[in-house]
Amino acid sequence: MTKTYTDNQEMFIRADEVRYTMGVSRAYAYKVIKQLNDELESKGYMVVNGRTSRKYFNERFYGKVLSA
Repeated sequence: MTKTYTDNQEMFIRADEVRYTMGVSRAYAYKVIKQLNDELESKGYMVVNGRTSRKYFNERFYGKVLSA
């Protein structure tokens, strides 16, 4: 089953949401995004600076993919 994203839940997560979710500073949220994007790039994925895959963030932060 293919997941579709609505306006309420975008495919990418941004620094402000990472900051809120993790309870960290904005600067640290950007460091987390950079680290995740570096991991994705090493796996051959294309990345967008300043945001990362919501699915990958959930896998790395929560240890699994969260169901909607």
